Amino acid sequence: MSELIRLENICMNFTKSGSIFQNEKSVKVLKNINLNISESDITVFVGESGCGKTTLGKIVVGLLRPTSGKVYFQNADINKITVSKKEYKNNVQFVQQDSYAALNPIRTIYQSLFAPIKNKYKTIKKSEIDNKIIELMDLVGLNPAEQFTDKFPHQLSGGQRQRICLARAVSLDPKLIVADEPVSMIDVSLRLSILDIMKELNERFNISFIYITHDLATANYFANGGKMCVMYLGEIVEQGSVKDILSAPFHPYTRALIAAVPTIDFDKDQINNEIPLKTMELADLTNRTEGCSFFSRCLYSKKKCTFPIDYVQIGKTKVLCCNLEEVPHEET
Repeated sequence: MSELIRLENICMNFTKSGSIFQNEKSVKVLKNINLNISESDITVFVGESGCGKTTLGKIVVGLLRPTSGKVYFQNADINKITVSKKEYKNNVQFVQQDSYAALNPIRTIYQSLFAPIKNKYKTIKKSEIDNKIIELMDLVGLNPAEQFTDKFPHQLSGGQRQRICLARAVSLDPKLIVADEPVSMIDVSLRLSILDIMKELNERFNISFIYITHDLATANYFANGGKMCVMYLGEIVEQGSVKDILSAPFHPYTRALIAAVPTIDFDKDQINNEIPLKTMELADLTNRTEGCSFFSRCLYSKKKCTFPIDYVQIGKTKVLCCNLEEVPHEET
């Protein structure tokens, strides 16, 4: 498949204000992110809160501009792109975690769906938009459409609102949807239905997805045949297929993430199953070194880990670690 998005050496710094007696500090929340996303790809970003997943997603959709590095869309730098920014934003849509905040509370569902379609297709007739809205509502499983289109966001459930957000994103015929924790605020019993809709959009319309989550179970369900990027403190520490990483993780942080997932296998004793970390405390971004960002929490860290490190290629998996010979490795 042809390349859709390419990230080259993306870095993002934010300024952190201290007390009146301190100088402002520059905090590097993303460091040297490189990634290719092809048409129809599903790519998952996983990691703890604060690891930079959402920031990276906002850079991809153009809501944030990186401090350094470049984002390419179909081989064109999006900051020097020959097409309009509006066209890029139509092609790359964002579905955020809080569906209520994503929808205008004083607009009906019909108005929220009508406006973006009319804005993109200037000459389209109202009857054509109405038909398209009915098709979209059917696509996301809200039938009959008339039962929902006249309602306001507060009159719908969280799952219904998230379906509307997906319908609105698809209405612009995008090539990529960045979905940031789209099911984390939805009842557990309804999460699979939302993920199934996203699967259908990927398979039926060849829409690529970036799926941002901290939930490895939903990542495995939605993107079992896709790619996974494990992030820690703004770096991709392990990158490969979802199947390979979840079945045979290499990086100590990935192993810790998987070990932290509860199981319903009652034959497996998890009471004394300790997570392989020195500490549960996330390292401080303001004290980032040039070496391994996971150094302070890693059970296998050594002095050499404090120096700059490069990725190691193991099969089809890339791992940002210089001490893999010390890390026990067996399939989970």
